[in-house]
Formats: sequence, C-alpha cells, structure tokens
Amino acid sequence: MKNIFLYTLVIVSGAAILALELLGTRLLGPFYGVSLFLWSALISVTLAALSIGYVIGGRWADKGTSLFKLCGVTMIAGIWVAAIPLIRNPFLSLPESLGLRLTVLIAAFGLFFVPLALLGTISPCAIRLKASNLNEVGRAAGNLYAASTLASVISALLTGFFLIPHFGITNLTEGVGGSLIIVALAGFLIQRELNATISAAGLAGFLIILAGMRYSEKADPARGLLAIEQSPYGELRVLDTENGRHLLIDGGIHTLVDTSSWTSTFHYAAVMDLPKYFIDRPGRMLLIGLGGGSLVKQYAADGWTVDAVEIDPRVIDLASRYFNLKASDGTIVEADGRRFLASTNKMYDVILLDAFGSSSIPFHLVTKEAFGLMAAHLNSRGIFALNVESIGWTDPIVTALGATLKSQFKSVLVLPIEEPPDKFGNIILMASNNELEPIREPQRNETLDPDWRFGPGYQKVHAWDNHFVPDTKNSFVFTDDLNPVDLRAETLNLAARIGLHEYLGKTGMAW
Repeated sequence: MKNIFLYTLVIVSGAAILALELLGTRLLGPFYGVSLFLWSALISVTLAALSIGYVIGGRWADKGTSLFKLCGVTMIAGIWVAAIPLIRNPFLSLPESLGLRLTVLIAAFGLFFVPLALLGTISPCAIRLKASNLNEVGRAAGNLYAASTLASVISALLTGFFLIPHFGITNLTEGVGGSLIIVALAGFLIQRELNATISAAGLAGFLIILAGMRYSEKADPARGLLAIEQSPYGELRVLDTENGRHLLIDGGIHTLVDTSSWTSTFHYAAVMDLPKYFIDRPGRMLLIGLGGGSLVKQYAADGWTVDAVEIDPRVIDLASRYFNLKASDGTIVEADGRRFLASTNKMYDVILLDAFGSSSIPFHLVTKEAFGLMAAHLNSRGIFALNVESIGWTDPIVTALGATLKSQFKSVLVLPIEEPPDKFGNIILMASNNELEPIREPQRNETLDPDWRFGPGYQKVHAWDNHFVPDTKNSFVFTDDLNPVDLRAETLNLAARIGLHEYLGKTGMAW
C-alpha cells in the first residue's frame, strides 16, 4: 500500500508542477501580456523552486523522512495553490515603474515559488521511503522520476489542449490545489494519523477552494461584461463601456466598435482603408488577424471580396456573436496566416496584416521570409499594409520593419496616426512593388462637428498628409533565423499596459 501511495503522490505532484507553469501564463497574462519575458520568468521560477526543493528534500531524506512529513508538505502546497486566485491581485498592483521584466519576475516568484519548492521536496523523500536498501536506490529513483516526468508530460498536454479551454483558469487552479490536498489526506488516512489539526487544515483548504470557485469570474451582462472565454491562445473578453464594445485578448484591446453602426472607433482602422485609394475598383482583400471583424466589414461594405485568416476559433465565434460579423461579409478561414499563404494559390489586390498576440505581433509574420510570401500573393498592382504599435513615428521597430519590407518590396511608406509624433500608438506601414501614388486622395469632408477631427475621414487625411519613407539605412532586417522583435516589444508592451491599466483598471472587468 505504501508503494502504491508513493507512486500516486509523485504522479500527482509531477502533474501539478507542469499544470502550474502553464496556468501561470493565464493568471498573469491578462495583466502583463503573455510575452517571452513572462514565459522566461515562469520557467526560471519553476526551475529555481524545484532546485531548492530537491536540495531540502534530499537533506530531509538523509535525516530519515516520513510519510507523515511528505503528506504535510503536500497539503501545505495544495492549500497555497488553491489560494493563488485569491491572492493574485496584490501582485498585479506592483509599480509599473519597475519595468516589465522585474514585475513579472516578482509576481511569478511571489505566487508560485513556495508551492513549487514544496513539491520539489517530494521526489527525494519518496525515493528514500521507496528504497529498502542501497541496492534499490537507483531503480527506485529511476522509476519514481519516470512516473513523475510522464505525469508532467500528460499534464502539459491535457492542460494546454483541453483543460484550460474547457474548465477555466480559476476552476483548474483550484482543482490542482484540491488534488494535492486530497492525496495528502489519503496519505494521512493510510497511516491512521488524521488528527484534528490535519483535519482542520484539510477543511481550511477546501474552504479556500470553494471561495476561489465562488470568486471565479463569470460573464455579467448587467455590468457590461458580456463574455469571458479561455481559448488555446489566450483569455478572451467582450466588454461594453461608454466608449463602445471591446474585444480583449489577454487584457489587450483588439477591437473597439460603435454598436450603433458596428464600425471601428480605432484610428488605425480608418487608415487601413487607404490601400483602396491606390486601386481603381474593388478587388480581393486578404486580412490576417480577424479580431472583431471591423476591417472585414469595412472592405465588404465597399464591394470588396474578402478572405480573413484567424488562428483562434473562439475569436471567430465571438466576432460573429458580439460584433455583428456575418457570413456575407467575407470568407473566414481558421488557420495561421503564414501557413494559409504557404498552402493557397489565391492572389490578392490588398493584404492587410493586423495580427497581434497579447504583447506583440507574432514574430513569424514579420520576417523577410514572411513578407516575401505575402508579396508573392499580391497582384501586379497589389498593396500590403501592416498595423504595428510604436512609441513615436520613427520608433526602432518602425525602421526595422521598414527595412524588412524593403527587402521584398520596391516602395515602402509610413503612415503615422498619433499626435504628437513621440506618442505611443499605432503606425501603418504600406508596401508595394510599384510606386505608391494614389489614384485619388482621401477627401477632408470637414464639418462643423467638433468631433470631426477624431473621425475616420480626418484620420485618413492626417496619415496621408504626413506619410514618409522610413530611413532604413543600417537598420536591422528581421529574418526567420534572427528576429529580436520581442526585445523592442517589451518596451512597447509596457507602454501599452500602462495605458490599458489606466483605461480599464477602474472597470474591474478586464482581468
């Protein structure tokens, strides 16, 4: 019975370790963005905690550990894990002046180091309890570590492929904590050492789990929170405020529309209309990155045939249910944009790239090779346009993307949007293998309406009046082999998150 329990214990603890590492991206991602630095922080904290746990567990084993101590450690870890959804918010209030790397590292350390270190003590102690003599130590260690590692593999696959999208982050975190508490209680029962103190600790753990599940956020249309969903690619929310309807992915706003007309109120969306002014009649447009479908509707309304590629099926569903995207607006394909282009023979008059992760443009879509693939799918007079966030009109990411585009296109222009020129916001880069001279220029359509300056007509005029050729001399070209876009994305993500926290923080519905 003892051996069976030891295998059960290392299997559950091994599964819990990998589940926690994956859950960490969803617990912290909506506030900080799921970036390379968040993953690095979580992996570093996990490995550091396990290292400390192995050292402590090894010393306990040498001193003569017991199943009672092992179960106690497991119960404490389970209670801590169950409490994570309840104690997360203080770590989301760390001062942003510390920088993105340090804040995510502190948050990851504060939430996950202790339970992971406790779980790290289990394997060395279990080996000591399993091996009855020195001749069995190697076999016992190999078998127990194999069982733990195999459980981690299965846990990683189940958590990422099935559990997160179907059960939600809070419920799954509570489930991990509850599993550890149950295994610990089972161990105490096997030893007949379930005393009042242990019973009270187990009860406290389950009360924390119930509180956490009650705390689990659900859609609340009366408050404006229309939907919360977990997809394989991020946390998705649909949120109504006085400014319109928002689609949030990991806390970042990907779509904002006026629900009376279903048109985007983002300035960049209006500027993405400018490729139409270079083509004499409506043609075929490809959009990479659907969001709420605003750009699909803009082009479809002018008679264009539209294909849109979106990797996340939940985003497609939300665009249809909450943003009035109709089947007649265009053909929506569930796929990665680059893979779609590699597998299709279709040619387009316009290709728009408006794909964002929670913290940056997916790196594989902004390389020399990716832009070459896009250029190959444009007609002779075709236009490519890319939406990117930057700090100012001449941000290093703008010049690097400009240089990368120039490696595949003859003409590249920058269309600035935000004022003043050093402000954080969107920039549109437009490229073609022809001279970028419009057939017609956007009309000003000035009115007496004081809000005219913020309307789509003004945004197009402003962007075109201020367009310029990027200075790409000595600029870096992104390639599949070397693409440091994440390094600049860290600064941009921090600037975006500061603005998002100011804009959405008071609603209490964004993360």
